[in-house]
Amino acid sequence: MNFIDILGFAAAFLTTTAFLPQVLKVWRSQSTKDISLPMLITFIVGVTLWLVYGVIVKAAPIIIANAITLTLNLLILRFKIQHG
Repeated sequence: MNFIDILGFAAAFLTTTAFLPQVLKVWRSQSTKDISLPMLITFIVGVTLWLVYGVIVKAAPIIIANAITLTLNLLILRFKIQHG
């Protein structure tokens, strides 16, 4: 693994784990009233495109980070739809 891969994985780790507190807060409170649905959907589309891009260029940090981030944000979207 070279420096660029390490840099990519470090960035992926930080940006992905940044969503964990939000997922936990939504899960515990069962409230998503302060989360904008248009922002969330726009973000999910963007993360999906990054994931597709990562697969095309075969960049593991991009694939892993965006797959996890997409999963976390789909959980938030699920709560948003269920609990408004």
